[in-house]
Amino acid sequence: MASQIKAVATDEAPGAIGPYSQAIRAGDLLFVSGQLPIDPASGKFNSDDPVAQMRQCLANIGAIAQAAGADLSRVVKTSIMLTDLSRLAEINDAYGQCFAAPYPVRSTFEVSALPRGAKVEVEAVISLAPDRL
Repeated sequence: MASQIKAVATDEAPGAIGPYSQAIRAGDLLFVSGQLPIDPASGKFNSDDPVAQMRQCLANIGAIAQAAGADLSRVVKTSIMLTDLSRLAEINDAYGQCFAAPYPVRSTFEVSALPRGAKVEVEAVISLAPDRL
């Protein structure tokens, strides 16, 4: 199995800030580490607003997907961590603008804190399997 596991990384998304990979390809699945709302060009948060942060997290996931030969349409699962669940309706609107039916399955959690004081973090699993229609 080790030969089927490969790290995937791109400069178009923020680099890992600890001992982990941006993403790991295991067979036909890409497991993307939790993405913070860091603009890869500046290395800083794109905004203090959680809705704008959600958009940046998804843009980072999209860049990593592209580095693996996929895009957001191939996302099958996301996990969203928010520090304030009261903003969920607005977060859902931003999230929904990036995906179409069938939507990825999703888990959403309110957490007490996120790295670097972020208000949003998103991780994803992406299918890299070729379409078989």
